[in-house]
Amino acid sequence: MQPIGRRMFVGSVVAGSLGFFATRSIRASDARIEILINEPINTISREIYGHFIEHLGGVIYDGVWVGEKSKVPNIGGIRRDLIEYMRKIKPGVLRWPGGCFADSYDWRDGIGPRQNRPQRTNFWINENGNQNSPLAYDNNNFGTNEFLRFCKLIGAQPYIAANVRSLTAKDFYQWVEYCNSPIGMTTLSKMREAGGDREPFNVHYWGVGNEGWGCGGDMTPDEYADEFKKFAAWVPSYSTRPALIAAGPSSGDTRWTRGFFSRLTERSEGELGRLYGWALHHYSGSTGKRDPFEFTQDEWYELLGRADRMDTLITTHWSIMGEIDKTRRVKLIVDEWGAWHHREPDMPEKYLWAYSGTLRDALVSALTLDTFNRHADKVVVANVAQLVNTIHSLFIAREDKFLATANYYVFDMYSAHQGAQSVRTVFSAPTVDYKIGDKTNSLWGLAGSASLKDKQLVLTVVNPHHDQPRNTEIAIRGAAIKSGQSRTLTSTDLHAHNGFEHSRALEPKDATLTTSGSVIVYQFPAASITRLMFDVG
Repeated sequence: MQPIGRRMFVGSVVAGSLGFFATRSIRASDARIEILINEPINTISREIYGHFIEHLGGVIYDGVWVGEKSKVPNIGGIRRDLIEYMRKIKPGVLRWPGGCFADSYDWRDGIGPRQNRPQRTNFWINENGNQNSPLAYDNNNFGTNEFLRFCKLIGAQPYIAANVRSLTAKDFYQWVEYCNSPIGMTTLSKMREAGGDREPFNVHYWGVGNEGWGCGGDMTPDEYADEFKKFAAWVPSYSTRPALIAAGPSSGDTRWTRGFFSRLTERSEGELGRLYGWALHHYSGSTGKRDPFEFTQDEWYELLGRADRMDTLITTHWSIMGEIDKTRRVKLIVDEWGAWHHREPDMPEKYLWAYSGTLRDALVSALTLDTFNRHADKVVVANVAQLVNTIHSLFIAREDKFLATANYYVFDMYSAHQGAQSVRTVFSAPTVDYKIGDKTNSLWGLAGSASLKDKQLVLTVVNPHHDQPRNTEIAIRGAAIKSGQSRTLTSTDLHAHNGFEHSRALEPKDATLTTSGSVIVYQFPAASITRLMFDVG
């Protein structure tokens, strides 16, 4: 790939900026972005910037939990570095204990004195399903109280997934009672206090199972809908009414969505009142057991195209939901998303799919978050999978070593959108063509999202082209720029990634922008993620 250039294409460089130009002539631009301030979509929920941890590989043990007596710096047994980094990006929610693990988990195993907690088989601990390995057993040192303390430490809303496949509705509502019942009022609230937490946890988000079409029970849509009704029929509210989230489809399985909603409302559409959210899962990734750092130029585009399918999945499932839920009581939850590759060669086998994401994975993060922002009227919660040490991780942790991946920096950049009003934004740019086998495919040339809060306008943009910067006219309809700042994540190496020996290989760069007016031109570097923040009047 040719080195990325930031050349002056019109006028003169504004002092102190990188690639930004105020201009009267726009003929040098080959793309256009229109930000329509007066066409709001909805408030961008902080909860779509959510995360997911599961008792899988090295996620919980060594990733999150090291124990109070560990030499690794910790707060109450949880990695201090992880806590400090998470606080910076303002996580919306944190989902636990699964994933597939949720439907083999008994929450009672993870409460009370740790030395008395049982050791259980974890069916999901290793890639090969080998239950003869010592790694296939969970000591339950990290349970409900530890998880909820972690959420409090990082400022995230807890999202607990209940066991539908192998426990009962009674077990579920008793877990709600343990977490949310008032001080000293029930035996379970007294057990919570004995575990070190007197005050109720007030858990709002509860998932009713996970992947009911697969590891959550191999059910039909009708069977799962019947189970959901049992679990949702009588759930105690206390001071926090549970927001119940049903296990939705895998990617494009429209049969699951239509079947569930039809069965749920067979007797009455009033059943929809018990359902807060419908959970979609969608992963993109490389095929086969390949090194996550090895891919061709066409495979760079192929992964971005697979991840970009999220936009169509949201609109498709939302349309089907609306066939029955005509008043739109139920929102979309994207429970699990990310780029899934094989483990990097230097990571221990027990860490399963652990790798530090490349620049390509960072672009997957950005284009997906932009998709959620654009659909802020539909998507209210989303969780990237997973937080640390497997799949689309924000962090890699191994013993006393810890690093932030490129995905972390994307979440840091995009956190400026949280709580702002998403506004309609129109992108126009030449498409990018690539070839997979004998088939030629195309991908958009620029994409992103914009939001407005008070007088701050945030525009995030992905340029997917591997070696061509994009000169772009940006027109802001309904406001004028007074000043601005840019932050850009890019590299001349498509395969760049952070590692323990080079932990800062991929980091964003900041610049101050000096400009004014409602029409400007900006050069988006090749293979880049850019955040522009404007003060507007």
